[in-house]
Amino acid sequence: MGAALPDPVAELVAALGQLPGIGPRSAERLALHLVQGETGQVKQLAGAILSAREKVQSCNICGALTEQQPCALCADDRREADTLCVVETPVDVINLDKSGAFNGRYHVLGGRISPLNGVDPEDLRIVELEQRMEQGRITEIILALGTDVEGDATSNYLAQRFSAQGAKITRIAHGLPAGSGLEFADELTLSHALEGRREMS
Repeated sequence: MGAALPDPVAELVAALGQLPGIGPRSAERLALHLVQGETGQVKQLAGAILSAREKVQSCNICGALTEQQPCALCADDRREADTLCVVETPVDVINLDKSGAFNGRYHVLGGRISPLNGVDPEDLRIVELEQRMEQGRITEIILALGTDVEGDATSNYLAQRFSAQGAKITRIAHGLPAGSGLEFADELTLSHALEGRREMS
């Protein structure tokens, strides 16, 4: 019988394995590195995680990650206030903004419609989107959601819901791999997808 990991290490492996993109082998390697590493390095990592968790919050306007309210993107008067790019997660805001192809405002839905996973329109930040539409003069809503079934369903739902509000509703071009989200696309692909967006009818 092989040597088993001590219980505290096994618990650390299990905790690390819950992080996105970390499989069982990677979780085990990371855990073993941490328990064998210098105490100062481990404390620094633990402190950085706790600090980020305590200081970072969602912007009360767009939903992006920020340390202050509103976030730097919402507070920037140089950005186009009449164009709103709707994304699924705060990570999508970071990736799209890095591409440099978009200079408007963002709105994070916090997910996408997925009845099989119990996510309905009421579970997303759609009411907040509606309020932003009513408060500001939005001339275009760009739907920058994934190209899978849930992304399509969410885009179609939003296009129908907001079609009567006078804003042009467009969706980014499908230069993205089928069935994937924005977090897997590089900056050039995102830039082309934004430039090639098409109007939804």
